[in-house]
Amino acid sequence: MIVLQEIFGVNYVMRDIVDGLAGAGYMALCPDLFWRQEPGLQISDKTEAEWKKAFELYQGFDEDKGIEDAIAALRDLRARDGSTGKVGTVGYCLGGKLAYLMATRSDADCSVSYYGVGIEQALDEKKNITKPLLMHIAEEDGFVPKEAQASIKDALGTNPLITIHSYPGVDHAFARIGGENYNGEAADLAGRRTTDFFQTSLA
Repeated sequence: MIVLQEIFGVNYVMRDIVDGLAGAGYMALCPDLFWRQEPGLQISDKTEAEWKKAFELYQGFDEDKGIEDAIAALRDLRARDGSTGKVGTVGYCLGGKLAYLMATRSDADCSVSYYGVGIEQALDEKKNITKPLLMHIAEEDGFVPKEAQASIKDALGTNPLITIHSYPGVDHAFARIGGENYNGEAADLAGRRTTDFFQTSLA
């Protein structure tokens, strides 16, 4: 499993996700997508200064290079001893968009996008999706306006390979444990849906 980071780097949140996947029996890898800007960055969402830093990195992030890095990580994981050869991706926030782009640009066996930001700007790539994609959308997402959510659902909802779940009353990062917008009920439901999706898609 390739885990694609939020805008805070490969921090404790991402490491906990990787540990959870490993505990469930998956080989999991979270590549440092900000290594060109600031290698090893790991900050939290707890202070204004950290948010400012995260947004600066996000604004300077080369999305195409990031996808190249994610594809390199996928190939590395697929070739490792003990790998079944099937690799999925899961991403959150920034990583949520990258997970969508992995579905359009890579040969990942499946992808999961949690509240991806900016997906509506890449809907022209939808024709390239040939493997299962699961999307979790927060209906009150402060970074993804309802108009953008509607365009995503309209453009992707008819593709049988794509499953979209929309969560009413929750904001961006509702699955980030310890985060301001964490919603346990929605996070647990999304988690169960993701687990079932991976078990089916990577069997």
